[in-house]
Amino acid sequence: MSRTFVIGDIHGAYRALRQCLDRANFDFESDHLISLGDVCDGWPETKSCIDELLRIKNLTYIFGNHDYWTQQWMETGYVEKVWFRQGGEATIQSYQDKIPAAHLQFLNRALPYFLSDNKLFVHAGIDIQRPLEQQGPDIFLWDRTLARTAMEIYLKEMDGKLTTFDEIYIGHTPIPFSKPIHSCEVWMMDTGAGWSGVLSMMNIETKEVFTSDPVLSLYPGVQGRSKS
Repeated sequence: MSRTFVIGDIHGAYRALRQCLDRANFDFESDHLISLGDVCDGWPETKSCIDELLRIKNLTYIFGNHDYWTQQWMETGYVEKVWFRQGGEATIQSYQDKIPAAHLQFLNRALPYFLSDNKLFVHAGIDIQRPLEQQGPDIFLWDRTLARTAMEIYLKEMDGKLTTFDEIYIGHTPIPFSKPIHSCEVWMMDTGAGWSGVLSMMNIETKEVFTSDPVLSLYPGVQGRSKS
């Protein structure tokens, strides 16, 4: 029987991605993986990460802000300074001037968000005061308001409902925990794989979590992306 998983920001950490897939016994033919974006930038294996995701028959890929920067570089050759400092350099080096057409197509096909059974999957967040159709990349790829609200509620040990969705899964905003946290209907999935944290992948039906080793230990002597 097929299963559906969601995974947080990968940020070029191929070894962490492999650990999560292996520890979940992920079936590349029948299981479904929803990736919340930012496969690019930070650790040195963005190319290998996308190669791995392309092997997954049932993949839903959400567009992230680092994916946007990488897509722009792949299409135009332009290197955004802030992107270069925040992990873009590692992405450029991972391709060694040879960008497979399938990788640009992969990013071009990425979704702004994914909605299934009243469960919403989006990279950064949403404006809870506006319908989805009135929002765009500035919110979906960048905005941290929902993440900050969810974290504040979590730390205050409060409960409640923020939206009409049953569940919302977001990445983008790293949390200082080694497993995803649940606040109201929001699941925060970025457990810091782009820094010194771990990569987390979760079965959305059972809520079982599969995590990598701390990414810093998987790439000794290599620095992840720099903070802005």
